[in-house]
Amino acid sequence: MTHARLAPLCGVTDYVFREICFEQGCEQAATEMISAMGYLCAPNQRAVTELMIRGEKEGPLAVQLFGRDPDTVAEAAKRMEDLGRFDSIDLNMGCPAHKIAPSGEGCGLMRVPDTAEEMMRKTVRAVCLPVTVKMRIGWDRAHLNAVDLARRAQDAGIREITVHGRTREQQYSGEADWDEIARVAESVDIPVYGNGDIWDGETALRRVRESGVAGVVIARGAMGNPWIFREIRQLDRGESPAPVTAEERFRMIETHYQRLLAWKPEHIAVREMRKHIGWYLKGLRGAAQIRMEVNRAETPEAVQAILSRFRQETEEAQEDGER
Repeated sequence: MTHARLAPLCGVTDYVFREICFEQGCEQAATEMISAMGYLCAPNQRAVTELMIRGEKEGPLAVQLFGRDPDTVAEAAKRMEDLGRFDSIDLNMGCPAHKIAPSGEGCGLMRVPDTAEEMMRKTVRAVCLPVTVKMRIGWDRAHLNAVDLARRAQDAGIREITVHGRTREQQYSGEADWDEIARVAESVDIPVYGNGDIWDGETALRRVRESGVAGVVIARGAMGNPWIFREIRQLDRGESPAPVTAEERFRMIETHYQRLLAWKPEHIAVREMRKHIGWYLKGLRGAAQIRMEVNRAETPEAVQAILSRFRQETEEAQEDGER
C-alpha cells in the first residue's frame, strides 16, 4: 500500500482543503506552519487560532511548528499537546522562505545542526505525542546534510522524517533529487517520507518503489487536484483510474466555495477562493479567460454566474465533440 499524505502549504491547506483531501483518500495532514514564539506570545490571536482549527471530517492531523529557539519550540509543543486537538507534533526544518530561513528558522536550522538536534531532543522530552520532522536535503548543493540530520533526529527520538528533495537555494525550482531522499531512507531505521514533484498517482507509486521511502507527502500536486489521493488508492488496488471530468471539477469548486463561505466572511472567502478556482480549472479550454473574470469578481453571486456560464459552454463543447 502506498501511503500518501498532504503537505502543509501556507495559504492553501486550511482545514477546508484538508477535509476535501481526506475525503479523497489522504491518510494524514498537517496544519499550516505556526510560529512557536507567535503562539506563546499571542495564543488567542485570530491569525494563530485559525491555523489551529481542526475540521470535524479530518483524519490524523499534525500541528507544524517553526522557530529557532529549542526551549521556545518545546514549550509551544507542550501547550499544543495540552489542547488535545492534534495527533502529533511536526517540526519545520524545511521552509525556504526569505523571511524564515535566513533568520535561523525553517531550513535555516539545517545550517546549525547542533541547535536543530537540541530542538528535537527537547521537544521529544516535552511531549507524549509523536514528534516528526520535515526537512530539505540541505541548504545548497555544497551542503547536503539531510543524512546527518536524519541520524541525529533518530537518536533524538523523532518518529518519522519527511524529506523534500530540493535544497533551500533551489526554493521550488528545478527537479527534486529523489536519489538523495533514498540515501536518507537508507541511513535510518525510522520511516522516511519523500516529498517533491509528485504530480500523479503513477509517479507516487514509482517513487516509493524506487527510493524505498515509507510513503509520499504531496504538496503542489494536490493544488486543484485533491483527486490525486483517490488515484493513488485506485492504482494500489490494481484499478485503472478514470480521468477527472469537467463536471467533477465544477462540483468540487461549488463544494469548496460553500464550505469556505460557511467559515469566513464573504469578502475574504471570495478573495481566497480565486486561486483554488484557477487550480481546479487548469487544463480546461477557456480557463485562462475565466480566471481573469473570477479574479475581478467581488461577490459569490458574480463568481457563480461566471462559473455557470463556463460550465454550460464546457458541456456544449463536449457534446459537439461527441457528435
